[in-house]
Amino acid sequence: MNKIPFSYDELKNIISKFPTPFYIYDEKAIRKNVRNLKKAFSWNKGYHEYFSVKTNPNPSLLKIFKEEGCGVDCASLAELMLADLCKFSNEDIMFTSNVTTSEEYKLAKNLGAVINLDDTSHIDFLNNCAGIPETICCRVNLGESIKYQDKVILNLKDSKFGSTKEQIYEGFKSLQKLGVKHFGIHYQFGCHKKDPKYFEINTHKFFEYVVELYKNTGIKVDFINLAGGLGIPFLEEDSPADIEEISYSIKKSYDETIVRAGLDPISLVTELGIYMTGPYGYFVSSVLHIKNTYKTFIGLDASTNSFMSPLRYNNYYHISVMGKENNECNHIYDLTGALCEDRDRFATDRPLPYIEKGDILVFHDTGAYNYSHSHNFNGKLRPAELLLCTNGSVKMIRRSETPDDYFSTLRF
Repeated sequence: MNKIPFSYDELKNIISKFPTPFYIYDEKAIRKNVRNLKKAFSWNKGYHEYFSVKTNPNPSLLKIFKEEGCGVDCASLAELMLADLCKFSNEDIMFTSNVTTSEEYKLAKNLGAVINLDDTSHIDFLNNCAGIPETICCRVNLGESIKYQDKVILNLKDSKFGSTKEQIYEGFKSLQKLGVKHFGIHYQFGCHKKDPKYFEINTHKFFEYVVELYKNTGIKVDFINLAGGLGIPFLEEDSPADIEEISYSIKKSYDETIVRAGLDPISLVTELGIYMTGPYGYFVSSVLHIKNTYKTFIGLDASTNSFMSPLRYNNYYHISVMGKENNECNHIYDLTGALCEDRDRFATDRPLPYIEKGDILVFHDTGAYNYSHSHNFNGKLRPAELLLCTNGSVKMIRRSETPDDYFSTLRF
């Protein structure tokens, strides 16, 4: 878990200009992380990271990734439009969608994006609505159970994503006849793990399939998309993923399969999201009320409509009570918002220092899948997003919503 990149006094100064609640992202740390990732995979000359837009679709963050030489992974029409507005184009856009509309395929094709087909039965549909590009990717589902520590964590036969191995064989042959010259293959197995051995085992299986694909079709893929998340440390005592060791474990599998089969070089690409921004975002909220009944409830000036992950995933997020970081955590609290929903809790039975009205709470590791999951249940409005710039200044990169925003789509 990262240290908060601002002091209590600095945060109070930020709040004097931008009232709570808000998200704030650490630009300097994001850039450093991108550079470390690219360095770790420098052994693969064609390596490319496509930041997963769904993770955090703020244009100011996307522009940081563009400046750092990354592409973007899009999954919808709006995300493609956002990529275009941020000046991404051609093979710097990976379009990984499912149940895809003709409108989405047309825009992806017009932008020159790499279209990643989730379903090989879409080949004719794509050809009829937009035409088949010369470069294309297909998403394979190997139909197995992915395990970690002897437990099944992903049953691929139950997943809606990807085509079977046999469907990929036939799909590649059909695409080749339709003029495709450059192929990619995509496989999702990441599951937010940090163990290098996990990546070694699962990339080895995937690379073996790439060799099998070549033997069955005569088609050597130009790139391999290692999809799925790389984990981050949510607990205070956890260590971050060792990206150098993970990259080394993937290289070991690559050498034992791709190189041994004489298929080297093949470019590797990733679609990381939570690893890229998760640890470098913070959610800041102030204590509005304190309620004592059978438990002590700390009522914040935000609700879980703005910070949905604890409600949806039951994730643990470390919480710092600013100005009391070194105080003993000898009080037990439930932290809640104002929704008419009893599950509207940021934390349950959480040991924290003594809390008073007006205290400022900072939630760590909220740079991914937090704002992008926010919603307007109960007419609650979404908060602002701020960027802590590399020069130490702070700027607003998304204003907080207003009632006018909430009513703007209604007609009555």
